[in-house]
Formats: sequence, structure tokens, C-alpha cells
Amino acid sequence: MAVKLLALAGSAREGSLNKRLARAAALSAEAAGANVTFVDLNDYAMPLYHGDLEAKEGVPEASRGLRKLLRETDGLLIASPEYNGFVTPLLVNTFDWLSRKDGEESGLDLFKGKYGVLMSASPGPLGGIRSLAAARQFITTLGVTLLPDQLAVSKAHEAFDEEGRLKEEGQRSRLDGMTQRLVTTLSALEHS
Repeated sequence: MAVKLLALAGSAREGSLNKRLARAAALSAEAAGANVTFVDLNDYAMPLYHGDLEAKEGVPEASRGLRKLLRETDGLLIASPEYNGFVTPLLVNTFDWLSRKDGEESGLDLFKGKYGVLMSASPGPLGGIRSLAAARQFITTLGVTLLPDQLAVSKAHEAFDEEGRLKEEGQRSRLDGMTQRLVTTLSALEHS
């Protein structure tokens, strides 16, 4: 059975460079044999997490749809933009809601046993690399095992071709290596 992956970006912007990177990672993982579902977080809009809101209304309905996808996946392809050197509020808020208990289901259990890769894209010269350490810390705290390789795509406004793939051979090779290792790791775990 093929490995199932979820690809997402922590950006709501229509022309997001990180959505483009998440889609490029999805194409790469599909070429490595995975079944990939791309998720646009605009389709799962949730209010800012607030304990009183949770106590009054429970988890948002949009969170339930995303939880279902997460429950059915083996791993994650996460493109984490950098806002002021840090992880985006959208990505943090989404994972905050997903990690909450819903009825008898523990949100944290949704993340346990998942593997993933982390990447970032920015028009700047650092490619969003400053946010990746914080993203890694927060995502692994939830129980996701992130592979050590990561990718920061600089000058990302010029980085993609018409098919949505990375133009630069070194970046494309690094992304392909990351997705191949993720698929290989998850396949090995499935058969162990």
C-alpha cells in the first residue's frame, strides 16, 4: 500500500510562495510513490484559539475535517513561512486546534507516529531559514518525528517553473532527496 502524505503551508495568501513549495514537495513525493493530499488552510478557517471559546463551543467544525485527513495520513510535508523570524500564527493556530481533545479523541494522538519534512520559501536571501528551528521545536513537541533534512528556498519569487517545480537543480535535488527519504522511511516502518 502506498504511503499517504498530507502537504500544507502555513500561509493563507492566494499567491503564497510556501503553497507553491508545498505543492512542489507533493509532486516530488508522488514521483517517489506516495499518495499526497494537498491542503489549503483557507479551506479550514478556524478562529484564534481561546480556551473559553473551546469550553463554550468545542473545537471548530473546520478542525474536524482536517483532523480526519490527519488521522488517515502517514506523514506530513510542511512548508512553514517566516513572519518576523518566526512561525506563522496560522500554522500555530491550526495545530493548536488540532491538538485539542474532541469528545473522546485526543488531538495529540493524531500526531503521534507521524513523520514529516519541513521547508520554507521566501523572496529574501535566507529563504525563511530563521523560522525553521522554531517550527521544528513546536511540531516535534506535538509528537511528529521530523527528518533532519530541511530546505530553505531563497529568492522564491523566481524559484518555480511553469509546472510548479523548483528550477534550480540543487534545490530540486535536495527536495527530491527529502521526500524520497520520507517515503522510504514510512514504507520501511509499515513493513517492520
